[in-house]
Amino acid sequence: MIVITGGAGFIGSILQAALAARGHETVVIDRLRSAGKWRNLRRHPPARLLAPDELDGFLASHPPIEMIFHLGAISATTATDGDLVWATNVELPLRLWHWCAARSVRFVYASSAATYGDGAAGFADGLDDLERLAPLNLYGWSKLAFDLDVARMLAAGQARPAQWAGLKFFNVFGPNEYHKGGMISVVKVKYDEVAQGRPPRLFRSDQPGLADGEQRRDFIWVDDVVDVMLWLLDTPAVNGLFNLGTGRARTYLDLAHAVCDAAGVARAVEFIDMPATLRGQYQSFTEARMERLRSAGYDGQFTPLEEGVRRYVQDYLRQADPYR
Repeated sequence: MIVITGGAGFIGSILQAALAARGHETVVIDRLRSAGKWRNLRRHPPARLLAPDELDGFLASHPPIEMIFHLGAISATTATDGDLVWATNVELPLRLWHWCAARSVRFVYASSAATYGDGAAGFADGLDDLERLAPLNLYGWSKLAFDLDVARMLAAGQARPAQWAGLKFFNVFGPNEYHKGGMISVVKVKYDEVAQGRPPRLFRSDQPGLADGEQRRDFIWVDDVVDVMLWLLDTPAVNGLFNLGTGRARTYLDLAHAVCDAAGVARAVEFIDMPATLRGQYQSFTEARMERLRSAGYDGQFTPLEEGVRRYVQDYLRQADPYR
């Protein structure tokens, strides 16, 4: 049995689809609510679907769990409720870590590239690199706080899960993200603008010397993210904190052009001012250093931005049913 927290969400539901295709018995911990999120699981329902407040009771029943993929979190970079974010993004994974360590269960959890802040401290993903990072928002800080907890527990020689891995997700895009509101990927937002007959809009640069549209992010197709998680499932000897991006930053202008190309419309871009709520919290550059994951043995190839955007637009967003 494999448990996926956040398994009805974006990345979690794509992982659920992949595990179901392999024949694994899965338990998803999530809330469906009323935003159509159930459609993320329509084609590959889990053996059980439990609300987050049922998790502790479920674990106390001593189910035969092989692995927990902990993807559930408050992931909004604009979140402001510090107590709720701490309880969800730090205290909950700590409980899961200790539960897995006590029972020799394997544990993979979602960290985030938001831990890197403005990138001034670089994008090295070693445990020894954590102390110098300075996230720009509450969400990134909470993810860093748990990474630091992991580093301290390991340094103190405390019990650890049978396998552990933290994955610092960069800018993931792909199907089943439609419930995410303001946190939906830029690819989906730009496609919606193009589909409405408007040019894709990009924020003007708020960094001196950086041209509009030249902000660069490491955009990664969701199937590549899931492939790494399946590799970890298949490779139980691998432990560590790892970046999960492509290792190649691309400009927002590249992304906007890729969306136009995939949609079959002429390339055009409109620049708008960055909202005041994002100024000072906006990452103008992210690029995953992938040496540690490669050194651990992962040799999969990452999908180029243009190909990932083409698949998303043509195979999902332009279809009557855009779900995986």
